[in-house]
Amino acid sequence: MSYYEIQGGRPLSGRLTVQGAKNSVLPILAAALLAPGESVIHNCPDLSDVSATLDILRLLGCRVEQQGDTVAVDATAPGRTGIPEHLMREMRSSVIFLGAVLARMGEVELSYPGGCELGPRPIDLHLAALRTLGAEILEEQGSLLARRGRGGMAGREICLPFPSVGATENAMLAACSCPGTTAIVGAAREPEIADLQRFLRAMGAEVSGAGSSTVTVTGGRPLHPAEHRVMGDRIVAATHLCAVAAARGELELTGVEPGTLSAVLDRLEEAGCRIHTEDGRICLSSAAPLRGVRQVRTAPYPGFPTDAQAILMAALAGGTGATLFVENIFENRYRHVDELGRMGADIQVAGRAAMVSGVGKLHGAAVRSTDLRGGAALVVAGLAAEGTTRVTGLAHIDRGYAALDRDLRALGAEIRRLP
Repeated sequence: MSYYEIQGGRPLSGRLTVQGAKNSVLPILAAALLAPGESVIHNCPDLSDVSATLDILRLLGCRVEQQGDTVAVDATAPGRTGIPEHLMREMRSSVIFLGAVLARMGEVELSYPGGCELGPRPIDLHLAALRTLGAEILEEQGSLLARRGRGGMAGREICLPFPSVGATENAMLAACSCPGTTAIVGAAREPEIADLQRFLRAMGAEVSGAGSSTVTVTGGRPLHPAEHRVMGDRIVAATHLCAVAAARGELELTGVEPGTLSAVLDRLEEAGCRIHTEDGRICLSSAAPLRGVRQVRTAPYPGFPTDAQAILMAALAGGTGATLFVENIFENRYRHVDELGRMGADIQVAGRAAMVSGVGKLHGAAVRSTDLRGGAALVVAGLAAEGTTRVTGLAHIDRGYAALDRDLRALGAEIRRLP
């Protein structure tokens, strides 16, 4: 079983270019199904979730080639509409194929998706959106069969009661094949949705409004293959920033837009870091123990991202002062707290709230990653802690970070992957 061994307590310094965004590349790869021919995706990170997505595309009949961080997807003649359970269970984001395959092939059969166990994440909003467009969906024994309704599918107004990222993306993909205009009201506003819109536009789709609460798609347009560069991963950027903030030192990050990280940067500045930003570049300097900050409440974008909650918590746990975290997105997003407690963290959880009292310095320990961002949080804690930290459960971390240990070593961290 692989694990990270970290010798903590060493300041970090250097420059990194942020990898492509996991939450952007997965729906973009699914969108490549919409047009016959070969689409080329650049800045595609080497992640286990990406590998699973490429396996699904191959299974559906696409030709996939990968060279470095560039992936070519030839969707000239996909021949299958079913995705087996073992591939669906590898990652929750596999549900994005629901809208893409339905749009291209007219029907799709798949099982409910897997992924990190962060609490109930029903896909009812996805299904309701597709039904609004005219899809007929049969749910039976953990499987879904969706097909175009007898009257066909057409553009309509979709009202989302919650700004679900996945439901917004699935509705966008399905709507591309629906004649008429679809208005997705109450849409998620995440930057990754705007990135998907850029790719769809490059393919010839008429899509607008991404980044606002209403996305409009005029469907039925002929689509063609396109070339696209994936945006930088703002959560990976937040991880590197929190690591240097906790361990102290200096960091220059490129390849990510600072505006997508405003909520995280505000808290790090409040904690005592000096931060300078410009287009595509963030510089951070940390010279003293981090201070407690005002309440951190996770919320849909542009609020504080739930994916950065555990990471910031780990950074503040070894500082001074107190910070109250309130998790509003997922029920089970405090699974990292017990592991941080093994490192000496003082964190009291009551329902959706967690009070973090800085202890001045964490100590190394053997800890286990139980989910993607919780695993990254343990690495952040280990970098700032005294002594040796061993982090197991790396399969979770590999879902969202391409060679995290390599990037951290470039900053001077003493971290290695064993065996």
